[in-house]
Amino acid sequence: MRTFLLNVFNGRVVSPWWILLIDMGICINAYIIAFVLRINVQLSYYSVSDMVLGATVVQVVYLASFLLFGSYRGVIRHSNYNEFRQLTIACFTAFLVLILCHAALQYVGYQWFNTPRLVLVFHFLLTAMLSFLFRMLVKETYSSLTKKNTSTNVFIYGAGEMGQITLEAIRSDKENQYNVVGIIDDNLNKWNMVLHSVPVMNWEKALKVGKAKRVEVVILAINHISVQRKHEITDACLDKGWKLKVMPSVGNWVNGISNQKQIRDIRIEDILGREEIRLNQLQIMDALAGKVVAVSGAAGSIGSEIVRQLLRFPVRKIVMVDIAESALYDLQQELLLSHSDAPFSAILADVTNEQRMREVFEQHRPQIVFNAAAYKHVPLLEEFPYEAIRVNIGGVKTLADLAIEYQVDKFVMVSTDKAVNPTNVMGASKRICEIYIQALSQLKNTKTEFVTTRFGNVLGSNGSVVPLFKKQIERGGPITVTHKEITRYFMTIPEACQLVLEAGFMGRGGEIFVFDMGDPVKIDDLAKEMIRLSGLKLGEDITIAYTGLRPGEKLYEELLASKENTMPTHHEKIMIAKVREYKYASIKNKMDELLLALKMENNEHLVSRMKDLVPEYKSQNSLFCQLDKKLVH
Repeated sequence: MRTFLLNVFNGRVVSPWWILLIDMGICINAYIIAFVLRINVQLSYYSVSDMVLGATVVQVVYLASFLLFGSYRGVIRHSNYNEFRQLTIACFTAFLVLILCHAALQYVGYQWFNTPRLVLVFHFLLTAMLSFLFRMLVKETYSSLTKKNTSTNVFIYGAGEMGQITLEAIRSDKENQYNVVGIIDDNLNKWNMVLHSVPVMNWEKALKVGKAKRVEVVILAINHISVQRKHEITDACLDKGWKLKVMPSVGNWVNGISNQKQIRDIRIEDILGREEIRLNQLQIMDALAGKVVAVSGAAGSIGSEIVRQLLRFPVRKIVMVDIAESALYDLQQELLLSHSDAPFSAILADVTNEQRMREVFEQHRPQIVFNAAAYKHVPLLEEFPYEAIRVNIGGVKTLADLAIEYQVDKFVMVSTDKAVNPTNVMGASKRICEIYIQALSQLKNTKTEFVTTRFGNVLGSNGSVVPLFKKQIERGGPITVTHKEITRYFMTIPEACQLVLEAGFMGRGGEIFVFDMGDPVKIDDLAKEMIRLSGLKLGEDITIAYTGLRPGEKLYEELLASKENTMPTHHEKIMIAKVREYKYASIKNKMDELLLALKMENNEHLVSRMKDLVPEYKSQNSLFCQLDKKLVH
């Protein structure tokens, strides 16, 4: 029987015309009931012919209204608020037509349609209510037939709009694995309410109910919540042994659709992030409107997010340049699915190839350039400084020189906190790029405004510590931490890219913008928190192994050199670093010599040249420490 009913529902044996027929059956029965109610109230007598005539008129008008509004065309097992509203509108329209016709006929003295107005009122109410109940019966029957027996009892945290959307998304999914037994909310005015037959309660009551109902999961469904409060909720759930999941905000719904499949596990980024950044949307919009924007390193973590952020603004075209073929293809396919009408071009090219880059500038004529192309892994670049010089320094020089030649309006370079008092090849290469970009801004008769943005580690970026820890946890450990006291500044990818946009159009040329990275985080604490979020216990399920500092690695990162200071801007999270300025002619000659030396000198000589360009560059835990000793002597 259950299988037969499921086949009926899923195969849609009940066609829209059958639904219309059932609605009309409800309509005629509602008329008879309304007449009986009217007779009992008024003790009046009406002939059968009057009743039949009245019923015929009412049926015809309601039929016309149902056909007009299409209230019978919905799939009943998936009925929602919009369909119920459409049904009510159709019934009310028919009722209104009948009342007006009745009044008009009475006014001109015709008596052939003399159905009492009270009968029409009763009939409208009964038709709307019974049709609604019919749909609810079908919906609930289907829900019961498709509901899994092995469902997990859950709480939804948040009784607001997002919480109710989450509840509806769970209930409407036939593959649903959750059974919502309660809603938790911090607002005492909502306690003891019932939303869609689910009780709303405070945390203390939830603890008791959760134990009795054997709750396993809490779904956080709040649009606007502070990071601190999110952290508190996470700790409280983990202490109770409840797994915490998150319903994404409306802006992050996949394809603009809410469903229970989008409910995901809480991530470390959710509780290490900070409050939402408020951008100067008008300033950025004015700067980007109708412009061709080029993004180098577009397929990387930062570059791809910059592209996504740019798509929110009225740009004329986005030129995405990257040498990573697979990653660029993935980004292209993502944009074709989510922004099929977006004006973008994906270009597979190497930023160090001057001829190829010249072709790109010649063909697309970018007016704004965001340079996010760089090698970034400290240990690898410590082993292969040739590539750090060729790509990081050579790529920036190629793009920046072409920006001047093709009169680009704005050139924004993405830098790193490792450029401050560098202890490794990677940081030194980025500091040399900063110096060159700042020196270019001193040239007279240059249209291009050169701006540098500097920030720390980005949570979840390719090759960062978070994805590494996730893989190690999935394998059962151990998690590898280089030093128990090592700390880093962290920022989420969207936050970093939003600040890049803000700073990029705030600058007028020559500035190095430093982002407020908040408080530094101990990597050891980060690892322990990720273990907790995974539902594991440190020392029992997984361990942490301390491997020692890698070549060129610092214990503590800096955002500013000790001799630098900053100036505030209108954005509280962005400051301008005051750094030593270099003469363009001098830095250009040294960079040309460095790039030319790539063809003939070994790693030691190349790094020695980098140290000459950046006197504060002191190697740490590296083979190149011996060069610092030679410089001292």
